[in-house]
Amino acid sequence: MIRRERTASRRGFLILACGLFLILFFAPNATSAQADWPRIAISRDGTPISYEALGRGEPTLVFVHGWSCDARYWREQVSHFSKRFRVVTLDLAGHGHSGVGREKYTMASFGEDVKAVTDAVGSRRVILIGHSMGGSVIAEAARLMPDRVIGLIGVDTLENVEYPMTGEELEAMVAPFEKNFVEACRGFVGEMMSTDSDPELHEWILADMSSAPPPVAVSAMREMLSQFVSGEAARIFEPLRIPVISVNGGLWPIDIAANRRHMLSYDAIVLEKADHFLMMNREKEFNRALEKAIRRLQKAADR
Repeated sequence: MIRRERTASRRGFLILACGLFLILFFAPNATSAQADWPRIAISRDGTPISYEALGRGEPTLVFVHGWSCDARYWREQVSHFSKRFRVVTLDLAGHGHSGVGREKYTMASFGEDVKAVTDAVGSRRVILIGHSMGGSVIAEAARLMPDRVIGLIGVDTLENVEYPMTGEELEAMVAPFEKNFVEACRGFVGEMMSTDSDPELHEWILADMSSAPPPVAVSAMREMLSQFVSGEAARIFEPLRIPVISVNGGLWPIDIAANRRHMLSYDAIVLEKADHFLMMNREKEFNRALEKAIRRLQKAADR
């Protein structure tokens, strides 16, 4: 009888201990798993768009990647800024884990992707942050959400929205990518990177971007460059009544006067000797600069 009671007691203790372990182990991680798990928003044309939302606090920061990149390129910003803000990252259509199938990957359709994600997370006060091609994308998205977006931050982009380009120049730029995408992509991206950057990161970026689906990448490049041929690269900013700031590396000069002719206001923060991927290989310095840009936009919106 005593042996049975001891056995039952041990069994009860083990059950209780296991229960406490499960509560302590899984309960804290349940919220984390729910927050970290990628979600899907449906863009206007029905394309599924993968995104993640972390943190709390307004304004919401929506990070938009560049040409042939994806949400992973913001990994050094997510952990830093999600401590104080709601941070949203996404994969544009044809990139990362989002859907494919469009005939053309236009900047306007990418803008619809950003809007679909912003709608899905329910953000009412938003700062859009776009790297490289993402600078054109966030302008398109802001045009679709004039009541929600309080400012735009370009990342190594928007050097000169008036940059003159002919149709012949566009074709000359695109042709190598149509002939041999991997070789052309590695050469193109390599010219935007510093030889001082971490060799492993350097090679990872080259390998990752050159593994993008060529039809998507070529279409997106053609559509992006065509905005400079038509003048849309500048005109798209004219109806936007919000300030624009860029955080750029020092590879290319910035024509501030040209940008200001088409924007409500424009300013630039330049990290000297930083390359095109400054948010990855100069992350601490970049994060400080981005914080500065965010504060400026918040103050402007609160006036």
